[in-house]
Amino acid sequence: MSNSKLAFVFPGQGSQKVGMLGDLAESYTVVKDTFAQASEALGYDLWKLVQEGPQEELNMTEVTQPALLTASVATWRVWQEKGGAKPEMMAGHSLGEWSALVCAGIVDFTDAVKLVRMRGQFMQEAVPAGIGAMAAIIGLDDSLVEEACTAAMAAEASNAQDIVSPVNYNSPGQLVIAGHAAAVERAMALCKDAGAKRALLLPVSAPFHTALMKPAADRLAEHIQSTAFESPSIPVVHNVTAQTLTDAEEIKAIMVAQIYSAVRWVACVNALTSAGIGTTVECGPGKVLSGLNKRIDRALNTLSTDSEDALSATLLALPEAGE
Repeated sequence: MSNSKLAFVFPGQGSQKVGMLGDLAESYTVVKDTFAQASEALGYDLWKLVQEGPQEELNMTEVTQPALLTASVATWRVWQEKGGAKPEMMAGHSLGEWSALVCAGIVDFTDAVKLVRMRGQFMQEAVPAGIGAMAAIIGLDDSLVEEACTAAMAAEASNAQDIVSPVNYNSPGQLVIAGHAAAVERAMALCKDAGAKRALLLPVSAPFHTALMKPAADRLAEHIQSTAFESPSIPVVHNVTAQTLTDAEEIKAIMVAQIYSAVRWVACVNALTSAGIGTTVECGPGKVLSGLNKRIDRALNTLSTDSEDALSATLLALPEAGE
């Protein structure tokens, strides 16, 4: 099968930084126009916050989510304005899946901005601060991490209600776990005992993509149901199943499930390459996904758009691109 096809991938939380897209905005008015559209939906000046900070406020999940969505959509609009090649598929990591939905024509941008702000707010409110935790496990087979999580939940009968589970299958040898803080700590120790190179607590405020997020999903479900979704103009590989969907109602359901389900990024990238994708363009700030994708499949050509120079180089690198 030819591997010359192009996919766009969209980053999730962790890729935000104060000043992102500043240089693109100097050259392309569509960047500030996109942020103005988001600011109107949110009721505050998102561009000012993204450019001036403080970083602590930008890192609040109910701010981070609309900020990254807007940054990715603005970058996509620049790409279109420049006559860039149309990707044959899309995927996004966690929050980034919402960026993919907008750029694939599934959901209106303004609607998505409102939904992801609520998504962030509901996810934060689902578990009180200090109760949950997330940790990155480096250098251990997925199956051994999964076993450690199961063992950690069984370790102390007095904490039988504690949960910990794999939540981000990011790349071979990099798996994020999450759940109740005590259970995460036990799983980290078991992973180290099993030979993990590192087990690192992550500076996040809630155990995302675990069963503890079910209340957030239930709250967001009614808002998603009342929002218009369309069939995709470009197929999107979904985090939960690593498959594409065409039915708008099924996409609504999977975006609710995504909140409390693991992000199967390795499987998503493998689904792209199995469909003949040979190049991924990371659409938005940072190069996190480019790094992960290269570790998942060394044969992948990974390009980024996180600066004007990077965007120009990516446009030049793709033969169907415009100027």
